[in-house]
Amino acid sequence: MSTSITNIKDHRLLSATWLASPNFNERPKGKNGSMSVDTIVIHNISLPPDEFGGCDSDGLHYVKALFTNQLDWSAHPYFKSIEGAEVSAHLLIERDGRVTQFVPFDKRAWHAGKSSYLGRPECNDYSIGIELEGSDFQAFTDEQYIALTDIITAIYHAYPKTRRHLTGHSDIAPGRKSDPGEYFDWMRLRQMINQNSER
Repeated sequence: MSTSITNIKDHRLLSATWLASPNFNERPKGKNGSMSVDTIVIHNISLPPDEFGGCDSDGLHYVKALFTNQLDWSAHPYFKSIEGAEVSAHLLIERDGRVTQFVPFDKRAWHAGKSSYLGRPECNDYSIGIELEGSDFQAFTDEQYIALTDIITAIYHAYPKTRRHLTGHSDIAPGRKSDPGEYFDWMRLRQMINQNSER
């Protein structure tokens, strides 16, 4: 999947499939009354853990079902341990590079939980959350890196303050979260972003 740097309109990634999540709220306004988005947070997620591509009886991807409050808690024993969770992210990138958006970028998705970045608490207030279908124990796919690179390039252009603030869930919630994990190649991603920016 390839996107262009002009593909964000009205806070939505036009190349992504839209699947609205109810799990969001308004971002707090800054002192000047404007909404601030200045950070990108990378996560990984898999349901059940370390299993990819699982779907419910209607064919809805388990992660998408979770983010839209449609997950059947009885469909797998693990789901009982997260029953009632109300979470979301702005974007999900599946193993084959397909992208789904759940929350507009100007809204506050519920992806970071208790968190702090550069001394600022409540990262959900000012960040964009991107979930990669994956785990801490397996490498991510080429398709995911390509999609993520193009998406981040687009976000950088639409929200210039994010250019210097790309981080992982483990960095904003140390000790509580470990994703995107040791198999996530930050150097590769940054090199690909730099190459994209030079086009």
